[in-house]
Amino acid sequence: MQVILIQDVDTLGQANEAVKVKNGYARNYLIPRKLAVEASPSNLKQLEEKLKVKARKEAAMLAQVKQVIAALQSGPVKIGAKTGTSGKIFGSVTALQIARAIKDQKGYEIDRKRITIVDEVKELGTYKSSIDFGGGNVAEMEFEVVGE
Repeated sequence: MQVILIQDVDTLGQANEAVKVKNGYARNYLIPRKLAVEASPSNLKQLEEKLKVKARKEAAMLAQVKQVIAALQSGPVKIGAKTGTSGKIFGSVTALQIARAIKDQKGYEIDRKRITIVDEVKELGTYKSSIDFGGGNVAEMEFEVVGE
């Protein structure tokens, strides 16, 4: 019997995937637990439409991510920090400060958990950070720490 999985099932497949299983397994386990539906012609058409919509959404999202990456790489973001007389900053620059600076200067709101600072920031200067947008989309971004 061919069924369409509604949820991910270990050792069987991912959601929105048509798989062939034994009749008893489908009727006694998958369908009653709402893990799958029978692969009728109408259900297969619905699956096809669902996959088309998902592909369009992913393409739009990818275009938006590329736009954000291009804007972030266009120039460094300036982050103000209090410094001592020798140029060392008090404390260090965190991902939260970078996220706030991106929002203020570039206009994009990015979750601080997605930002990774490459080097430890303890002095004034230019540094690099990477932002993971998911799906293999990673942007390298420069930020400049300036004294307040």
